[in-house]
Amino acid sequence: MNGSVESPGRRPAACRGRFAPSPTGRLHFGSLVAAVGSYLDARASGGNWLLRIEDIDRQRTAPGAADAILRTLAGLAFEWDGEVLYQSRRLDAYRAALSQLRDNGDIYPCACSRREIAAHAPAVGVDGAPVYPGTCRSGLPHGRDARSWRMLAPADEVAFEDRVQGTQRQDVATAVGDFVLLRADGQFAYQLAVVVDDAAQGVNSIVRGADLLDSTPRQIWLAQRLRLTVPAYAHLPLASNAAGEKLSKQTRARAIDASIGSPLLAAALEFLGHAVPADVRQAPLPEFWCWAIANWSITRVPARRSATLGQRLPP
Repeated sequence: MNGSVESPGRRPAACRGRFAPSPTGRLHFGSLVAAVGSYLDARASGGNWLLRIEDIDRQRTAPGAADAILRTLAGLAFEWDGEVLYQSRRLDAYRAALSQLRDNGDIYPCACSRREIAAHAPAVGVDGAPVYPGTCRSGLPHGRDARSWRMLAPADEVAFEDRVQGTQRQDVATAVGDFVLLRADGQFAYQLAVVVDDAAQGVNSIVRGADLLDSTPRQIWLAQRLRLTVPAYAHLPLASNAAGEKLSKQTRARAIDASIGSPLLAAALEFLGHAVPADVRQAPLPEFWCWAIANWSITRVPARRSATLGQRLPP
Protein backbone atom coordinates (compact mmCIF):
# COMPACT_ATOMS: atom_id res chain seq x y z
CA MET A 1 0.00 0.00 0.00
CA ASN A 2 2.89 2.34 0.75
CA GLY A 3 0.72 4.97 2.37
CA SER A 4 -1.81 5.27 -0.44
CA VAL A 5 -5.33 6.43 0.40
CA GLU A 6 -7.51 3.33 0.41
CA SER A 7 -10.94 4.89 1.01
CA PRO A 8 -12.90 7.01 -1.50
CA GLY A 9 -12.90 10.05 0.80
CA ARG A 10 -16.19 11.38 -0.56
CA ARG A 11 -19.83 10.41 -0.27
CA PRO A 12 -20.95 8.17 -3.14
CA ALA A 13 -23.64 9.60 -5.40
CA ALA A 14 -25.92 6.66 -4.56
CA CYS A 15 -25.33 6.73 -0.81
CA ARG A 16 -26.15 3.75 1.37
CA GLY A 17 -25.50 4.56 5.01
CA ARG A 18 -26.25 2.91 8.31
CA PHE A 19 -26.56 3.31 12.07
CA ALA A 20 -25.28 0.39 14.11
CA PRO A 21 -25.76 0.76 17.86
CA SER A 22 -24.66 -1.84 20.40
CA PRO A 23 -27.57 -2.76 22.72
CA THR A 24 -25.69 -2.25 25.97
CA GLY A 25 -28.39 0.11 27.21
CA ARG A 26 -30.80 2.79 26.05
CA LEU A 27 -29.73 5.49 23.60
CA HIS A 28 -27.95 8.49 25.12
CA PHE A 29 -27.13 11.84 23.51
CA GLY A 30 -23.78 10.65 22.15
CA SER A 31 -25.49 7.83 20.27
CA LEU A 32 -28.14 10.24 19.01
CA VAL A 33 -25.45 12.46 17.48
CA ALA A 34 -24.18 9.50 15.44
CA ALA A 35 -27.71 8.56 14.43
CA VAL A 36 -28.58 12.09 13.32
CA GLY A 37 -25.32 12.55 11.39
CA SER A 38 -25.55 9.24 9.56
CA TYR A 39 -29.26 9.68 8.82
CA LEU A 40 -28.96 13.19 7.41
CA ASP A 41 -25.88 12.37 5.35
CA ALA A 42 -27.69 9.48 3.69
CA ARG A 43 -31.03 11.23 3.20
CA ALA A 44 -29.45 14.45 1.92
CA SER A 45 -28.05 12.45 -1.00
CA GLY A 46 -31.40 10.79 -1.62
CA GLY A 47 -29.87 7.54 -0.41
CA ASN A 48 -30.79 4.69 1.90
CA TRP A 49 -30.29 4.49 5.67
CA LEU A 50 -30.07 1.07 7.26
CA LEU A 51 -30.28 -0.02 10.86
CA ARG A 52 -28.14 -2.75 12.41
CA ILE A 53 -28.11 -3.98 16.00
CA GLU A 54 -24.56 -4.98 16.90
CA ASP A 55 -25.37 -7.58 19.54
CA ILE A 56 -22.53 -9.99 18.77
CA ASP A 57 -20.97 -9.48 22.23
CA ARG A 58 -23.38 -11.44 24.37
CA GLN A 59 -21.74 -10.41 27.63
CA ARG A 60 -22.34 -6.70 26.97
CA THR A 61 -25.86 -7.02 25.55
CA ALA A 62 -28.52 -5.78 27.97
CA PRO A 63 -31.91 -7.52 27.93
CA GLY A 64 -34.54 -5.38 26.22
CA ALA A 65 -32.02 -2.75 25.06
CA ALA A 66 -32.42 -3.47 21.35
CA ASP A 67 -36.18 -3.02 21.46
CA ALA A 68 -35.78 0.16 23.51
CA ILE A 69 -33.39 1.58 20.90
CA LEU A 70 -35.84 0.85 18.09
CA ARG A 71 -38.69 2.47 20.00
CA THR A 72 -36.62 5.58 20.67
CA LEU A 73 -35.60 5.95 17.02
CA ALA A 74 -39.17 5.42 15.85
CA GLY A 75 -40.40 7.92 18.44
CA LEU A 76 -38.08 10.53 16.92
CA ALA A 77 -39.41 9.72 13.42
CA PHE A 78 -36.25 8.12 12.06
CA GLU A 79 -37.21 6.01 9.06
CA TRP A 80 -34.93 3.13 8.09
CA ASP A 81 -34.95 1.12 4.89
CA GLY A 82 -35.56 -2.62 4.97
CA GLU A 83 -35.44 -4.93 7.95
CA VAL A 84 -33.20 -4.45 10.96
CA LEU A 85 -30.09 -6.66 10.83
CA TYR A 86 -28.99 -8.40 14.03
CA GLN A 87 -25.38 -9.54 14.26
CA SER A 88 -26.28 -12.38 16.61
CA ARG A 89 -28.11 -14.04 13.70
CA ARG A 90 -25.16 -13.87 11.30
CA LEU A 91 -22.58 -16.17 12.85
CA ASP A 92 -22.42 -18.35 9.73
CA ALA A 93 -21.37 -15.33 7.65
CA TYR A 94 -18.55 -14.49 10.06
CA ARG A 95 -17.48 -18.12 10.13
CA ALA A 96 -17.29 -18.17 6.33
CA ALA A 97 -15.19 -14.99 6.26
CA LEU A 98 -12.81 -16.41 8.85
CA SER A 99 -12.48 -19.58 6.77
CA GLN A 100 -11.65 -17.49 3.69
CA LEU A 101 -8.95 -15.62 5.57
CA ARG A 102 -7.53 -18.88 6.92
CA ASP A 103 -7.39 -20.36 3.42
CA ASN A 104 -5.56 -17.23 2.23
CA GLY A 105 -2.99 -17.50 5.03
CA ASP A 106 -4.08 -14.17 6.53
CA ILE A 107 -4.81 -15.45 10.04
CA TYR A 108 -3.15 -17.77 12.52
CA PRO A 109 -3.98 -19.42 15.86
CA CYS A 110 -2.71 -17.78 19.04
CA ALA A 111 -2.17 -19.36 22.46
CA CYS A 112 -1.27 -16.18 24.35
CA SER A 113 -3.20 -15.03 27.39
CA ARG A 114 -3.75 -11.37 28.19
CA ARG A 115 -1.19 -11.57 30.97
CA GLU A 116 1.43 -13.02 28.64
CA ILE A 117 0.78 -10.37 26.01
CA ALA A 118 1.04 -7.57 28.59
CA ALA A 119 4.34 -9.00 29.86
CA HIS A 120 5.98 -8.97 26.42
CA ALA A 121 4.21 -6.14 24.57
CA PRO A 122 6.56 -3.58 23.03
CA ALA A 123 4.16 -0.72 23.70
CA VAL A 124 0.58 0.28 24.51
CA GLY A 125 -1.50 0.58 21.34
CA VAL A 126 -3.87 3.23 20.05
CA ASP A 127 -6.84 1.50 21.68
CA GLY A 128 -5.15 1.40 25.10
CA ALA A 129 -4.39 -2.33 24.94
CA PRO A 130 -0.87 -3.81 24.71
CA VAL A 131 0.46 -4.16 21.16
CA TYR A 132 0.62 -7.86 20.31
CA PRO A 133 4.31 -8.90 20.18
CA GLY A 134 3.83 -11.58 17.48
CA THR A 135 4.61 -14.52 19.76
CA CYS A 136 2.58 -17.09 17.80
CA ARG A 137 3.19 -15.76 14.29
CA SER A 138 5.57 -18.62 13.47
CA GLY A 139 3.44 -21.28 15.16
CA LEU A 140 1.95 -22.28 18.49
CA PRO A 141 4.45 -22.89 21.30
CA HIS A 142 5.02 -26.57 22.06
CA GLY A 143 2.22 -28.08 24.11
CA ARG A 144 -0.05 -25.03 23.83
CA ASP A 145 -3.53 -24.92 22.31
CA ALA A 146 -5.05 -22.05 20.36
CA ARG A 147 -7.07 -19.55 22.38
CA SER A 148 -7.87 -17.15 19.55
CA TRP A 149 -7.24 -16.41 15.87
CA ARG A 150 -5.32 -13.31 14.83
CA MET A 151 -5.17 -11.30 11.62
CA LEU A 152 -1.71 -10.53 10.24
CA ALA A 153 -1.18 -6.78 10.31
CA PRO A 154 -0.22 -5.13 6.99
CA ALA A 155 3.47 -4.53 6.34
CA ASP A 156 2.85 -0.91 5.27
CA GLU A 157 0.74 1.84 6.77
CA VAL A 158 -2.92 2.20 5.88
CA ALA A 159 -4.10 5.66 4.86
CA PHE A 160 -7.55 6.99 4.11
CA GLU A 161 -9.28 10.31 3.63
CA ASP A 162 -11.88 10.90 6.32
CA ARG A 163 -14.65 13.26 5.23
CA VAL A 164 -14.58 15.06 8.59
CA GLN A 165 -11.19 14.41 10.17
CA GLY A 166 -9.06 14.65 7.01
CA THR A 167 -6.21 12.38 5.94
CA GLN A 168 -5.49 9.57 8.40
CA ARG A 169 -2.47 7.27 8.44
CA GLN A 170 -1.71 4.34 10.69
CA ASP A 171 0.97 1.66 10.84
CA VAL A 172 -1.29 -1.10 12.16
CA ALA A 173 1.65 -3.35 13.04
CA THR A 174 3.09 -0.82 15.50
CA ALA A 175 -0.21 0.76 16.58
CA VAL A 176 -2.05 -2.50 17.32
CA GLY A 177 -0.12 -5.53 16.09
CA ASP A 178 -1.76 -8.67 14.74
CA PHE A 179 -5.35 -8.33 15.94
CA VAL A 180 -7.94 -10.83 17.14
CA LEU A 181 -10.82 -11.93 14.89
CA LEU A 182 -12.01 -14.93 16.91
CA ARG A 183 -11.78 -14.44 20.67
CA ALA A 184 -10.75 -16.90 23.35
CA ASP A 185 -14.40 -17.14 24.47
CA GLY A 186 -15.43 -18.29 20.99
CA GLN A 187 -17.07 -15.01 19.98
CA PHE A 188 -16.25 -13.21 16.74
CA ALA A 189 -14.54 -9.87 17.14
CA TYR A 190 -16.21 -6.59 16.24
CA GLN A 191 -13.62 -5.82 13.57
CA LEU A 192 -14.58 -8.88 11.53
CA ALA A 193 -18.34 -8.62 12.03
CA VAL A 194 -18.61 -4.96 11.05
CA VAL A 195 -16.66 -5.43 7.81
CA VAL A 196 -18.67 -8.49 6.78
CA ASP A 197 -21.99 -6.82 7.62
CA ASP A 198 -21.26 -3.54 5.86
CA ALA A 199 -20.42 -5.47 2.70
CA ALA A 200 -23.49 -7.71 3.00
CA GLN A 201 -25.76 -4.67 3.39
CA GLY A 202 -24.12 -2.79 0.54
CA VAL A 203 -23.06 0.07 2.81
CA ASN A 204 -20.80 2.43 0.88
CA SER A 205 -20.73 5.43 3.24
CA ILE A 206 -20.07 5.11 6.98
CA VAL A 207 -20.77 8.03 9.29
CA ARG A 208 -20.05 7.24 12.94
CA GLY A 209 -18.32 8.46 16.10
CA ALA A 210 -14.63 9.27 16.23
CA ASP A 211 -14.08 6.63 18.91
CA LEU A 212 -13.87 4.21 15.95
CA LEU A 213 -11.39 6.27 13.94
CA ASP A 214 -8.41 4.19 15.08
CA SER A 215 -10.24 0.97 14.18
CA THR A 216 -10.80 2.05 10.59
CA PRO A 217 -7.35 1.04 9.23
CA ARG A 218 -7.91 -2.49 10.52
CA GLN A 219 -11.30 -2.59 8.84
CA ILE A 220 -9.92 -1.30 5.55
CA TRP A 221 -7.19 -3.96 5.66
CA LEU A 222 -9.73 -6.68 6.40
CA ALA A 223 -12.00 -5.55 3.56
CA GLN A 224 -9.09 -5.64 1.15
CA ARG A 225 -8.04 -9.14 2.19
CA LEU A 226 -11.66 -10.33 1.87
CA ARG A 227 -11.84 -8.66 -1.56
CA LEU A 228 -14.64 -6.36 -0.48
CA THR A 229 -15.30 -2.77 -1.53
CA VAL A 230 -13.97 -0.20 0.93
CA PRO A 231 -16.63 2.41 1.87
CA ALA A 232 -16.15 6.13 2.41
CA TYR A 233 -15.71 7.16 6.06
CA ALA A 234 -16.72 10.18 8.13
CA HIS A 235 -16.02 10.24 11.87
CA LEU A 236 -18.07 12.68 13.92
CA PRO A 237 -16.80 14.33 17.12
CA LEU A 238 -17.81 12.55 20.30
CA ALA A 239 -19.94 14.26 22.90
CA SER A 240 -18.12 14.34 26.23
CA ASN A 241 -19.13 15.38 29.73
CA ALA A 242 -17.58 18.14 31.83
CA ALA A 243 -14.81 15.75 32.92
CA GLY A 244 -13.87 15.13 29.29
CA GLU A 245 -15.26 11.60 29.32
CA LYS A 246 -17.15 10.21 26.34
CA LEU A 247 -20.88 9.99 27.01
CA SER A 248 -21.59 6.31 27.53
CA LYS A 249 -23.26 3.83 29.81
CA GLN A 250 -19.99 3.59 31.76
CA THR A 251 -19.98 7.33 32.42
CA ARG A 252 -23.66 7.22 33.39
CA ALA A 253 -24.92 9.17 30.42
CA ARG A 254 -28.62 9.91 30.75
CA ALA A 255 -30.95 8.05 28.38
CA ILE A 256 -32.72 10.32 25.92
CA ASP A 257 -36.48 10.83 25.98
CA ALA A 258 -38.02 10.60 22.52
CA SER A 259 -41.09 12.52 23.65
CA ILE A 260 -38.99 15.71 23.68
CA GLY A 261 -39.01 15.53 19.89
CA SER A 262 -37.53 18.24 17.69
CA PRO A 263 -35.69 20.22 20.42
CA LEU A 264 -33.64 17.11 21.20
CA LEU A 265 -32.81 16.51 17.53
CA ALA A 266 -31.93 20.19 17.14
CA ALA A 267 -29.45 19.90 20.02
CA ALA A 268 -27.74 17.00 18.25
CA LEU A 269 -27.64 18.89 14.95
CA GLU A 270 -26.22 22.00 16.60
CA PHE A 271 -23.53 19.84 18.22
CA LEU A 272 -22.62 18.90 14.65
CA GLY A 273 -22.10 22.53 13.68
CA HIS A 274 -25.51 23.40 12.23
CA ALA A 275 -27.45 26.44 13.44
CA VAL A 276 -31.12 25.56 13.82
CA PRO A 277 -33.71 28.37 13.60
CA ALA A 278 -35.98 28.76 16.61
CA ASP A 279 -39.12 27.91 14.66
CA VAL A 280 -37.56 24.71 13.31
CA ARG A 281 -36.43 23.73 16.80
CA GLN A 282 -40.06 23.72 17.92
CA ALA A 283 -41.55 22.32 14.72
CA PRO A 284 -43.32 18.97 14.43
CA LEU A 285 -40.92 16.11 13.66
CA PRO A 286 -41.77 15.79 9.93
CA GLU A 287 -41.09 19.50 9.42
CA PHE A 288 -37.86 19.33 11.40
CA TRP A 289 -36.53 16.45 9.33
CA CYS A 290 -37.52 18.15 6.08
CA TRP A 291 -35.54 21.25 7.05
CA ALA A 292 -32.58 19.27 8.42
CA ILE A 293 -32.21 17.12 5.30
CA ALA A 294 -32.34 20.17 3.03
CA ASN A 295 -29.76 22.05 5.11
CA TRP A 296 -27.32 19.28 6.03
CA SER A 297 -23.67 19.75 5.08
CA ILE A 298 -20.92 17.56 6.48
CA THR A 299 -18.47 20.40 5.84
CA ARG A 300 -20.00 22.19 8.86
CA VAL A 301 -19.11 19.34 11.24
CA PRO A 302 -16.13 20.30 13.44
CA ALA A 303 -12.96 18.38 12.54
CA ARG A 304 -12.13 17.22 16.06
CA ARG A 305 -12.36 13.93 17.87
CA SER A 306 -14.48 15.13 20.78
CA ALA A 307 -16.23 18.16 22.18
CA THR A 308 -17.71 18.94 25.56
CA LEU A 309 -21.45 19.15 25.54
CA GLY A 310 -21.61 22.85 26.28
CA GLN A 311 -25.37 23.20 26.13
CA ARG A 312 -28.04 21.96 28.47
CA LEU A 313 -30.16 19.31 26.81
CA PRO A 314 -33.91 19.84 26.64
CA PRO A 315 -35.51 18.39 29.80
